[in-house]
Amino acid sequence: MGNLQETHLNRARASLRQALSWYGYLRKSGHLSSNLELAGLVKPEIDSLNATLNKLESNLIKIAAFGLVSRGKSAILNALLGEKILQTGPLNGVTQWPRSVRWQPPGGKIVVELIDTPGLDEIAGESRAQMAREVAYQADLILFVVSGDITRTEYQALLELRQAQKPLILVFNKIDLYPDTDRAAIYQNLQQLGAGYSQTKPLLPDEIVMVAAEPAPMEVRVEWPDNRVSYEWETPAPQIEELQQTILNILNREGRSLLALNALVQAQEAEAAIAQKTLDLREQEADEIIWQFTRYKALAVALNPVAFLDILGGTVADLALIRALARLYGLPMTSYEAGKILKTILFSSGGLLLGELGSSFVLGLGKSTAAIASGDNPVNITSFAGSAIAQAGIAGYGAYSVGKAAQVYLAKGCTWGQLGASTVIQEILSQVDKNTILYRLQQELGLKY
Repeated sequence: MGNLQETHLNRARASLRQALSWYGYLRKSGHLSSNLELAGLVKPEIDSLNATLNKLESNLIKIAAFGLVSRGKSAILNALLGEKILQTGPLNGVTQWPRSVRWQPPGGKIVVELIDTPGLDEIAGESRAQMAREVAYQADLILFVVSGDITRTEYQALLELRQAQKPLILVFNKIDLYPDTDRAAIYQNLQQLGAGYSQTKPLLPDEIVMVAAEPAPMEVRVEWPDNRVSYEWETPAPQIEELQQTILNILNREGRSLLALNALVQAQEAEAAIAQKTLDLREQEADEIIWQFTRYKALAVALNPVAFLDILGGTVADLALIRALARLYGLPMTSYEAGKILKTILFSSGGLLLGELGSSFVLGLGKSTAAIASGDNPVNITSFAGSAIAQAGIAGYGAYSVGKAAQVYLAKGCTWGQLGASTVIQEILSQVDKNTILYRLQQELGLKY
């Protein structure tokens, strides 16, 4: 399993390095001013790709704690750290903004960054949602802290966090305040509700744990040697071992695969944003290129008297169109890759474009026959012209359709290909073991990839 995790990590690193190298042309001087404009537009996404690669290189796992006010998020992280670094207290809202602290798990090879967040019900509206989205986006593992039965507000917050499609551990804190029977009943309820509405199965054992991060003080009876009896208040040690062991099990079993998968998902989102900004900026130039090739292909096919050369010339024109669009969007493209995209476009058009090719070939044969037999016969010349015009229309339509479809495929940028983010994500998900927390993620991520 360790070797497989290392493979996942190396594949993710290679994918991000390839993406950054592909967009490197934006940083070179001496290019068109439109490149400078595009470089400014996509700088946040390029920075995000660099930050994600640096995170991969340092083997840094980010674990974020979420929950409502006074559920004990800071206390849980302090208990994991073994010292009180994060401020806690009886007042609501002690944590006012996300705060990070490094944690070196015992015997772990991975460095962990624990992220404490404000209570999800103490920040108003959109600010809260935005904060949660940003932290969850960066996190590799989420701790959602409750201290009893889930409230309506907690359930809604939990559903929103699950949309980040990150592994999530539901942490039932303050179990020292409940009798065993109540604790068991609440645990069973959390197992069902914690999975969220999209899940049909209850949470797995390593997706829900019970802790007492800051147990309430207990009054204990003290008997002295002189037979005196006194009563004192003692604070029991935190009951955090189950959570600590669960996190260690996940990190050792699948931590590097989690890190790789989350990095690739972030990279894919960044690349999708880059592609969209590029398409928007270059839309007019792309349309001009498509129309230029549409006119060229229509004219060339109309004037050519040999049917076989019509198809061959049209295919060459389509390949050249795809490569011209790729150059416009700053993506390196070989003839082989252009051919694969053209083949995909032809076969994914529901047979429409293949049918157009067939019609064009039949018209081409008629045009060739008319050309051979024409001589000075006006009827045959008219027949040639009619076939040529019809064939030109079909060829032009085909070129325009291929150009527009190619824009969609090229918009995926570096996500396609052997080291594309989507390809490597599929690779990792196909190798997930059923006994891992990643297996549940596969059900969600599998819907997208």
